[in-house]
Amino acid sequence: MSTTSLTAVPFNRTHVCDNEVGYLTEAVRQGSTCGDGPFTGRARALLCDITGAGHALLTTSCTHALEMTAILLDLRPGDEVIMPSFTFVSTANAYALRGAVPVFVDCRPDTLNIDERRIEAAVTGRTRAVVVVHYGGVACAMEAVHAVAERHGLAVIEDNAHGLGGFYRDRPLGSFGLMAAQSFHATKNVQCGEGGALLLNDARLAARAEIIREKGTDRGRFFRGQVDKYQWVDIGSSYLPSDVLAAMLTAQLESFDRIQALRHRVWRAYHEGLSEWAAENGVVQPVVPDGCRHPAHLYYLLLPGLGDRQAFIAHLAAAGVQAAFHYQPLHNAPAGLRYGRTAPGGCPVTEDVADRLVRLPLFAGLDDTDVTRVIEAVRGYRTAR
Repeated sequence: MSTTSLTAVPFNRTHVCDNEVGYLTEAVRQGSTCGDGPFTGRARALLCDITGAGHALLTTSCTHALEMTAILLDLRPGDEVIMPSFTFVSTANAYALRGAVPVFVDCRPDTLNIDERRIEAAVTGRTRAVVVVHYGGVACAMEAVHAVAERHGLAVIEDNAHGLGGFYRDRPLGSFGLMAAQSFHATKNVQCGEGGALLLNDARLAARAEIIREKGTDRGRFFRGQVDKYQWVDIGSSYLPSDVLAAMLTAQLESFDRIQALRHRVWRAYHEGLSEWAAENGVVQPVVPDGCRHPAHLYYLLLPGLGDRQAFIAHLAAAGVQAAFHYQPLHNAPAGLRYGRTAPGGCPVTEDVADRLVRLPLFAGLDDTDVTRVIEAVRGYRTAR
């Protein structure tokens, strides 16, 4: 049978758990589909169990959770926030929306995380925070990040969109920063279509975070009987997801260990099955340093150059395998040039890896037959080096 007649292996397929349909039906029939219903409480408790967070608030997206961190930091126009250039636009947008200046730092060539050795040179008298992104769920070098932050009195925020289930030095990712943002987008390990969460590792922020999430009102206190009416008491927005989405998320979080086991099976098969091919063709596989446990969020390859990257994606497509590149650098994007600045030394590693990176299909429902198809398709490509 020719490859053109085979069903394509998709880049991603959302995982459906056993309880989702029942929970969704229950959420609708209970007559309280707005936010902070019974399933919201269940999902929050499960999320705290997984991450060790003392406080967690579900949000409509990881982007909105990041926006809440900017408000909770009381950022003002002209304040600066250090972050990697190699990340999704939401990392920068959240702070630029408050008038703060994203300061873009280059990534490490091994983990593709922010290069902790370059952070201090980016600090100025206007710097307020450092945002780290655990790329692929592989932890940043958090001791070094915190050392710089403590010397300069900076807050550390974790954009943990990739990192749920990841660990660093036996601590869960999301527990290292003052706050952390989670994503439950359809492409994530655990998903509800669109959704997110804000983890708060300082209890003093919890009360204000609840107000910000409820349009700047003390509505939550009103429903708990703590005040006789609710009022507008702070700035905020509508960051609260429906309990219907929380019902779907609850089913996913209850199946977290099963989902993770399935994803790790695929990740290991790729890593082991492609090691010899990668060495022969000058292709770099993911690096997981000692002390890091990744959550099998994605599997990428770094091809020798842009030409090979494009040819490789076309080769896989012809074999019925959907693959994708990833982030484009923020520091030289049109909005990055307008709203941010680049740290000393530029971002040459970011520019290089952004042209070379390819992500392979990875989702919980990817069966052994399709994993083998992907591996064989990859092995059929020879680089032009």
